[in-house]
Amino acid sequence: MVNELSTAFSISANRRGLLAMKKFILTVTFMLGVVLTPGLLLAASEIVIGYANISARVSPLWIAQEKGFFTKFGVNVQQVYMPGSPVMIASMASGQVHLANSGGTAALGAAAGGLDLRVIGTFTSRIPFDLVVRPNVKNPKDLRGKRIGVQVIGGTIWMAAMLGLEHLGLDSRRDDIQVVAAGDQTMLSQALEKGSIDATVVDSAFSSDLKQRGFPTLVELSKTNIPFVSNGIVVRASYLIQQPDAARNALKAWLEGVAYALSPRMKPTVIETIVRRLKVSNPALAEQGYQDLLRATDRKPYPSMEGLSNVQRLMKQRNPAVADLKAESLINAKLIQELDRSGFIDQLYSAYGVK
Repeated sequence: MVNELSTAFSISANRRGLLAMKKFILTVTFMLGVVLTPGLLLAASEIVIGYANISARVSPLWIAQEKGFFTKFGVNVQQVYMPGSPVMIASMASGQVHLANSGGTAALGAAAGGLDLRVIGTFTSRIPFDLVVRPNVKNPKDLRGKRIGVQVIGGTIWMAAMLGLEHLGLDSRRDDIQVVAAGDQTMLSQALEKGSIDATVVDSAFSSDLKQRGFPTLVELSKTNIPFVSNGIVVRASYLIQQPDAARNALKAWLEGVAYALSPRMKPTVIETIVRRLKVSNPALAEQGYQDLLRATDRKPYPSMEGLSNVQRLMKQRNPAVADLKAESLINAKLIQELDRSGFIDQLYSAYGVK
């Protein structure tokens, strides 16, 4: 059942706002202590990687685990799905998740609250979603006074929705557009069909399915080339200092997962992964997800300063504490640069036949 929690997003930059962020992190840390124990409390030499999005673009991470690439590079990895970026970031604050597949929105918000996060890679540096609406929404002006669904307030899909509205000349506060936290993309699609929301942003695989059900795409944000940070790799600066080899080797395995996923000869296995992980029954939708993966994935995932700055620009209008951050201080491209200059990335792509 879709959680129709309607939330007005307004984060204060004053001390109360920062204390609220810390209280939230402590609360979720307690919750994670229940969720992650005892099965997921790993030894110091092992790595927990969290992800908060289930889409075809996460396939390289899943493939790296299933094909044994992490083991190949000497790291023992446990992957954990988290229901939203804020929960995942809180788990990083507690030290229970070491690397995260996350967007720039949560990273900036957490950094504004004092967490030492670093973006070490960006696999998607443009908005990869489509803005889908109910049939009665014919043009952008029709969204005024309506409800737009996101996964969680302050997450990657939320930011994509806000940037999408801005692209259309709209503002959620000025135009009285209610932002509704309704769950992951499957739940967002269900909420749109039920009429709980009037619009949402989803991957092309979901938007294609919704289009077949009579819900039009108002704008293909994936084709607007709006700078963004999605499907990134986020880690704490302290972890990079304490475990540089573990972070490097995990990144190597992740990159091999990317090479595998982009390899034409591996397409059947990648499609099977998408079908299984996304629980897709329609082969055409799985193909759409695969094409989305190919189109949206950056071959050399240097952290996107342009994307992070664009996210910060919009975030600081709602959370002035973010304005005090230097976005460049959240970027650490040393590992990607090292692997690129050594020829490691090019060799991977050559071995897998990726152009």
